[in-house]
Amino acid sequence: MDDPRDWLGLVANIAAIVTALVAFAGSAWFVMERSAKRRRLEAYLKDARDAGKDKGQRSILHLIARVGLTEQEILQASFRSKHIGRVLTTNTTDGIAKDILLEYRD
Repeated sequence: MDDPRDWLGLVANIAAIVTALVAFAGSAWFVMERSAKRRRLEAYLKDARDAGKDKGQRSILHLIARVGLTEQEILQASFRSKHIGRVLTTNTTDGIAKDILLEYRD
């Protein structure tokens, strides 16, 4: 390995391997974080339903305050979940959508 080009090739190979490992770790972290947010939302809605005071339906604004996720994260988690249902509420006067309520369904 007296030739500088040999060292350069070795460093390039190591850099390629490290890049792949970092990309894999980042994608694994992203998937685990997204799954944890979905489970947190499901658990909160299930507890709200099981408390028995009402149907357990909660607005997105309520969930932002209680669960600590952004509106976008809540909507994405609800669409990925098999257990979260979305209920659309409308104005009684003109029938226009007013709010989206989320609820836990078995």
